[in-house]
Amino acid sequence: MSGGFDLRVEPWIPVRLLTGEPDCVGLSELFKRAHEIEDVEIPVPPAAAGLMRILAPIAARIAADGGDRLDDPDVAEDIDDWFDLRERVLKAGRFDPQAVDAYFGRTDLAGRFDLFHPQRPFLQDPRLVAECVDAKGAPNPSGVNKLVLGRPTGINGAVLFGHFTDTAPVPVPAAEAAWHLIAQLYYGPSGQCTPRRITVERAGSGDAAPLRKSVSYFPWGPDLFTTLVLAVPSPQAEVDWEAEDACPWEEDLRAPLEALPPLTWPGRILTGRFRHAALLVPSEDGRTVTDAYLTWSTHELPQKVRDPYQILDRRHDGNFQPREADGARALWRDLDSLLLKDSRQDARRPPALEHLPRWLLPRLRVRAYGFHQDGQQKDSVWFRATSPQVLQWQEENDPEMAYHVKRCHTAAEQAGDRLDFAARIAWKIATDSSVDPSPKAKIKLDARKPGPWASAALTRYWPAAETRFWQLTEPDRTTGRVGRPFVDAALAALDEAIGQANRADIRVARARHRARGLLLARLQPSATD
Repeated sequence: MSGGFDLRVEPWIPVRLLTGEPDCVGLSELFKRAHEIEDVEIPVPPAAAGLMRILAPIAARIAADGGDRLDDPDVAEDIDDWFDLRERVLKAGRFDPQAVDAYFGRTDLAGRFDLFHPQRPFLQDPRLVAECVDAKGAPNPSGVNKLVLGRPTGINGAVLFGHFTDTAPVPVPAAEAAWHLIAQLYYGPSGQCTPRRITVERAGSGDAAPLRKSVSYFPWGPDLFTTLVLAVPSPQAEVDWEAEDACPWEEDLRAPLEALPPLTWPGRILTGRFRHAALLVPSEDGRTVTDAYLTWSTHELPQKVRDPYQILDRRHDGNFQPREADGARALWRDLDSLLLKDSRQDARRPPALEHLPRWLLPRLRVRAYGFHQDGQQKDSVWFRATSPQVLQWQEENDPEMAYHVKRCHTAAEQAGDRLDFAARIAWKIATDSSVDPSPKAKIKLDARKPGPWASAALTRYWPAAETRFWQLTEPDRTTGRVGRPFVDAALAALDEAIGQANRADIRVARARHRARGLLLARLQPSATD
């Protein structure tokens, strides 16, 4: 029998202390020392985003004042009472160590935080050993490479992030396996998966995980205690906060073919929407994972609920959808959606960034975790980004600055769009001798042949635009026109993309002149600023 790996005590969560020193803690120590910890340092952002959703309901179970807990439905009946309770918890400055021990020591949770428990491994389904079998009834695991994001799978899988192949799988340390388990449950793919037989049928396809291809935004405090308390979502009208709530480790295993339980606050809305089932196969000593099962957990329709950490963008049909992660998009380009009230824009601010304590705003930053993926199987890039202390600029607290940020961002986006268009026009003029390069001539672009200049110019533009943006948000810079700095950045990016060596070519010179004219037209009085 293999050894266990108790996530309450095993040091599996890397952190950075307020002193700047690195450390690694288990769940119990993380909550007891949250006021001494500055940041969570998990190097896999999708795992960190999922872990925050696991920590938040635990924080709600533990955080209390005067006998009232943050997950108490009686307190939630009056939202003002709930915010008052959160205020008192925040001013206490730390989690009560006795409350931490009481939660993790509950008899009904015995063994449920063990990554390799034989009956109730954490966030896993032990039934998969018997249900994921081949046609002859032999176990049919998915492979450890399928578990670890970034590893190639299949015999012919591309070797991108390390020399891993299914013919010679390399075990993964148990702590890292826990990270990737969480990441798979929140960001796993749709489509074909390891078949699972519940009845006579072996179903081998599933739905995408609830956070797939999305980006999450958290209010980030000066210490982890503040961050976790603010991560607890307030009671939402569309979610049943009066019914009994449970996280997966707090309830019995669900029957995969039965109806899903109702989404409740705060546990099930954060940890109860998984579409995948997993099971890790440990080594004899329980220090590594040598194999894994990954399959579907339900074929019921996904339950719709507002995720508290996502921006919603208005679609062309008027409905809203979560903002998709883009590995090429920096966090500053999302700031206006985090600062302005919902009624002022075609985006809805994450509920977790609403009703923040005003006395804390000057110390709060925004942490973004994103995973650039398609809706099915392709993973491109993940990222983590942290803003400066910008939440003090929220419209409720500083409307002038909130709108100035919006103006700066709008000007940057318009200059970027014009740069993309101008660079494509320039390439067309330089390479197609039939095109009239005169300023008033109409040019038809071929979307399939954009040329290399647009991509090269935008790659140079956006870092420069970010520098201009932060310069424009310095004190006493909230008045005047904001378009010129971004147009100047676009002009410089255009020149760099076209290059100096081609100046002798008359068509390139004309192309450059036409493109610069298109950019400078952004500065005309008729242009929106």
